[in-house]
Amino acid sequence: MKAAVVVFPGSNCDRDVAVALEAVSGAKPKMVWHGESEVPDSDLIVLPGGFSYGDYLRSGAMAAHSPIMRDVVKKAHSGVAVMGICNGFQVLTETGLLPGVLMRNASLKFVCRDVRLRVERDDTIFAAHYRTGDVITIPIAHHDGNYFADPETLAEVEDSGRVAFRYCDQAGAVSAEANPNGSQSNIAGVYDQSGRVLGLMPHPERLADAALGGTDGAPMFESLLGALN
Repeated sequence: MKAAVVVFPGSNCDRDVAVALEAVSGAKPKMVWHGESEVPDSDLIVLPGGFSYGDYLRSGAMAAHSPIMRDVVKKAHSGVAVMGICNGFQVLTETGLLPGVLMRNASLKFVCRDVRLRVERDDTIFAAHYRTGDVITIPIAHHDGNYFADPETLAEVEDSGRVAFRYCDQAGAVSAEANPNGSQSNIAGVYDQSGRVLGLMPHPERLADAALGGTDGAPMFESLLGALN
């Protein structure tokens, strides 16, 4: 699996996801500066977490207009797998590759803690090593993770099975109490129509090694390796 990680000014999880990718694939991903015009030949492009451009203007809005993003969008439309984590999810919505927007958390506070997620699908390249209905623990760290879409868009996302993960409790029940940021329908991640572009607010790379305190994020990278190797 040939992977590339895009690095923006303000990215702070680019090395974390690069370590997770190398651990599962045995190959170091290419680190691609946002000012480049082309992503090297890759099976997977990752937009990492952080605070691109300091989150000025609006989270992900400036990064979406970085030179490299024209090629990321082009490659995504050609079928290359793309994963946006946290700030990367925000960037993907700003480019239009994913529907909806990420707004300020309902609490108006930065939230940094482990949350539980329910796997909504296991038939994609990102989730094949999970099972639908699995409850996994993954950390979040964001101020603007409140997923919102207009009623028509939300209905289309739901009806087409594009919700990837939902915030839930230990038993897998979806509730307001289990929702850390106010996201509509407890949505923590969504796919594009092809299922090859995923945006998610939680950080699977932060729990992908037992030394980090858990491995619930590892199956996501293992799924990608199995699908793209």
